[in-house]
Amino acid sequence: MVLSNSAIEVESTSEQTKKQNIMKKLMTVLNCSILALGASGGALIMRLYFIHGGKKVWLSSWLQTVGWPLNLIPILLSYLHRRKKAKSQQHSSTKFFFITPRLFLASAIIGLITGLDNYFYSYGLACLPVSTAALIISIQLAFTAAFAFLLVKQKFTASSINAVFLLTTGAGVLAMHASGDRPKNETDRKYYMGFFMTIGAAALYGFSLPAVELAYKKAKQEITYSLVMEMQMVLSLFATVFCTVGMLVNNDFQTIATEAKEYGLGEAMYYFVLAMNGLIFQCFFLGAIGVIFCASSLLSGILIALCIPITEILAVLFYHESFKAEKAVSLVLCVWGFISYFYGEFQQVKKMKRQRPHPAETELAPQPQPTGAIGDDRTSITIVENV
Repeated sequence: MVLSNSAIEVESTSEQTKKQNIMKKLMTVLNCSILALGASGGALIMRLYFIHGGKKVWLSSWLQTVGWPLNLIPILLSYLHRRKKAKSQQHSSTKFFFITPRLFLASAIIGLITGLDNYFYSYGLACLPVSTAALIISIQLAFTAAFAFLLVKQKFTASSINAVFLLTTGAGVLAMHASGDRPKNETDRKYYMGFFMTIGAAALYGFSLPAVELAYKKAKQEITYSLVMEMQMVLSLFATVFCTVGMLVNNDFQTIATEAKEYGLGEAMYYFVLAMNGLIFQCFFLGAIGVIFCASSLLSGILIALCIPITEILAVLFYHESFKAEKAVSLVLCVWGFISYFYGEFQQVKKMKRQRPHPAETELAPQPQPTGAIGDDRTSITIVENV
């Protein structure tokens, strides 16, 4: 009878583990999709603002995180689900927020760094074509890999090193021909300021991704997706505060209405572009922090790098930017690097499965059972703990 109960518990635990693995895979796919939308669409919608007469760099920076209240929607839905579950299990109460002062402070600091990163990135897109800015920002993968090694001791495999090398090489191929895309009537000073500002943005974001992962590791509490969304909300809030100060100093709020009337696509389209900036960039940040939660900061960086050739193609289609042979080579290298990374991950999973003991090996051989109920309980608990 004891062995029968133990077998049922083993089977139940196995089913629960399978469900958790399936849910984690679905969450990874969802976050990767959201990140891809934000990484490719964000650069295009921001450049659209500048192409047709937008000139405010601080406003563009502010828009990247001003959508932070949108995080309250999934946080509220998660709370309602937990409260309903608590009532069904006759628990007294459930928390609305899980974030601790320690994580709040870490998120606030990373948020201020993100605000500065947003300004650098916006400045770069104000001066450079989308294709040029995208290839420069891809250098963030190298920064991400370096900071991931220093901050979270990221273990590199041959496949991940190969992926970093291929993606960085793809960006380098494009960089050698970047000067051919210089906009007309662009001064040398403004062009190079945009160039170096974009490199600065790559460095800051390359630091931010492992910093978030480090915050997860040092949290001293269970990291749930609800907590991840809370951290993202705090991060975006402080980035918005940073950019709001810049807008106030630059008097950007007072001149938005004037710029809207002079916008090349019309006043209504001006506000639509601003709103889409806020929405798409919030997808980017939420997707990035979600990928770190489900996988790692390195995967997040690799996905962002993979979106570069996609952004290049979209820039050619929508903004008629040139697509030369070097961009085709870069596209091939980026896709190759992406496949290399996931092939390595697939091999790692297979290796872990081979090393994991088979459930049958953990079952105990039939033993003489004590007659008392206490003996039965102890045997059952031991088997569950071993599983």
